[in-house]
Amino acid sequence: MKALIEQFKGLNPQDPGAWPPLPKSLLLVALLIAILVGAYFLDWSAQTEQLDAGAALEIKLKEQYKSKKQQSVNLDLYRQQLREIDSSFGALLKQLPNRSQMDALLVDINQAGLGRGLQFELFKPAARESKLEFYAELPIQLKIIGTYHDIGAFASDIGALSRIVTLNDISLSAGKQGALVMDATAKTFRYLDEEEVASQQRSKKGAKGTRR
Repeated sequence: MKALIEQFKGLNPQDPGAWPPLPKSLLLVALLIAILVGAYFLDWSAQTEQLDAGAALEIKLKEQYKSKKQQSVNLDLYRQQLREIDSSFGALLKQLPNRSQMDALLVDINQAGLGRGLQFELFKPAARESKLEFYAELPIQLKIIGTYHDIGAFASDIGALSRIVTLNDISLSAGKQGALVMDATAKTFRYLDEEEVASQQRSKKGAKGTRR
């Protein structure tokens, strides 16, 4: 140990070539470490980041490939489901009257009440429809007087109509001579024709343009 320590005494920093073996070896090791550290920070770290980014991209692309492959395998199934959805949507759409059939539907609602012996104190369709994406909604204020049984049968008849009609905001109160008074809002729906749908789409685009 004393001999090793003696090698570090009297070293000339201007002439490392003349140093004893141990100090010279330690200097070479230190230089090598310094070179490796410098190379890492100056060049290798950027390459490592690129490799990491490439590996992450590879994983993402593999996931996309698996997803698209799964979709392609199930393409026929998706097409079949789309056909079934279109068929179901068409069946529901047929339950909505067009503009020319709305008056007949209002008559059907009125007749459903009269057929059960009910008295209409109020049958007031709204002045304007509420137009949505592909259909319009028309609320009708109702005030009907009759027995509990007849009012229940009327509600059942409304549900059995070939066209979609809903009863909303129903409230019952006692009337004269044991009768009941039902206040409700019946909502009827109709599908929009092509011109109305196009107008709705233009209105949406105009609203988006205004917000921008």
